Amino acid sequence: MRRNVIKQRLADGDKIIGTMLQELRTPSMAQVLHAVGFDFFMIDMEHGSFNLESASEIIRVGRILDMCPLVRAPSPEYHLIAKVLDQGAMGVMMPRIETRGQVETLVESMKYPPLGKRGCSSDAPHSEYSFGSLTEFIDINNQDTLVITQIERKVAIENIDDILVVPGVDVALIGPEDLSVSMGVPGETSHPLVEEAIEKVIEAANHHNVVPAIHMGGAEPLIGWLGKGMRMVMYSSDLGFIMEASEKGLNQIRASL
Repeated sequence: MRRNVIKQRLADGDKIIGTMLQELRTPSMAQVLHAVGFDFFMIDMEHGSFNLESASEIIRVGRILDMCPLVRAPSPEYHLIAKVLDQGAMGVMMPRIETRGQVETLVESMKYPPLGKRGCSSDAPHSEYSFGSLTEFIDINNQDTLVITQIERKVAIENIDDILVVPGVDVALIGPEDLSVSMGVPGETSHPLVEEAIEKVIEAANHHNVVPAIHMGGAEPLIGWLGKGMRMVMYSSDLGFIMEASEKGLNQIRASL
């Protein structure tokens, strides 16, 4: 059975780098990101244009490459989470987490009994269509599946210890842009209030043995946060890379005219 090498690396103390897929639905994107050197990618099913079919094709290629395909779910309904996991996603991030109860529901949906309430589907991509021992399959999946809470609201900062104390939570990933909006300073992701909140999450995550993580569009701020204790960072997105590179090159060409 294919194991989640990223979860093992995090357990070993490694720092890992990934990116978000929002628009480009071709399965070859997993190969491109692997060739560049990313450790993981996250398919955005909250804001992106992916459906289950397009997401599953990229997930399968990512698994073959040991890239740890992850999914940002659009909402906490069980069937949405179960479907992407059965298609082979090695973890799910739930946006807009605010309370302990939301996290408990997420863990229940992602873990098989006795840790949760996820139903078993033997003939599916997540087992490489080779189920083997059911007991072993359940144990490995419960160990390997990454449970990621997205922290992007002021109330989540206030409740951070209650959120991260829930058994089964692996990662607390901060969304600085939405967090800045929630804190009354829209877009000011380097505002002292926002940075103080991020530092509080890092401290709480370390206390609860949870991986602190963040998603930002720029390399420089990510480097800064890695130096302050982040262990998992998500750098920009497919759309962000295209827009940044094309704008830079286009401006250079036009400046030469």
